[in-house]
Amino acid sequence: MPTTRLIFLMLAFEVCARAELALNVPAVELKPKPEDEEVETTFKFRNKGDKTVKILGLESACSCLSAEIDKAEYKPGEEGTGHASFKVSTFVGRHEKFITVSTDDPKQPEWQVNFILDVPAIVDIKPKNLQWWIGDQPAQKACLVQFKGPEPMKIIKITPTRENVDFDWKEIKEGREYLIKVTPKSTKDVTMGALKIETNSPIAKYRYQLAFFSITRKPEPLPAAKP
Repeated sequence: MPTTRLIFLMLAFEVCARAELALNVPAVELKPKPEDEEVETTFKFRNKGDKTVKILGLESACSCLSAEIDKAEYKPGEEGTGHASFKVSTFVGRHEKFITVSTDDPKQPEWQVNFILDVPAIVDIKPKNLQWWIGDQPAQKACLVQFKGPEPMKIIKITPTRENVDFDWKEIKEGREYLIKVTPKSTKDVTMGALKIETNSPIAKYRYQLAFFSITRKPEPLPAAKP
């Protein structure tokens, strides 16, 4: 066989032979319960290439997420299993995180495994921040606190971090909705503060919530564009 043809065949084989680690799903989804502090899951993946792949390392993009896989080498077509643990902490709503797996394959030196954490919102405060501009009339503003968990909750105490606001609250729907009204005593000075809302939730991370208020300088208008 001519040398040039042999070299061509070797190069063609190198191009075709490759590893390809891939999940069986687009992303690994975790759905913790409201009271969970940590949630664990397993996930499946496969080497879809025609070359054995070696795992060189694994790194998480977030300290809240840790993961490991069951072995360090996967043959073509071989399936693997991973295990992941997510510290839920104060996360609420949908969050996307990932880990990066380093391999010996030059065509796929890094393989990203995506995770979606979907934490149900038990407490919803809208708006989260009540804002006034310096010099505004100290008009009353309000926020609505909604408890959306399986069990009703009650506000038992509210404490402001600053003394320059008056406030009160009332229950709109028993154990489900409260209206908090806030009125600044003055809008002369820049002020940043919060209302510490204490509830009777048996789940520690939902026992205390924050609603914010601020008095800030109104931003200068942008100069008009020249024609």
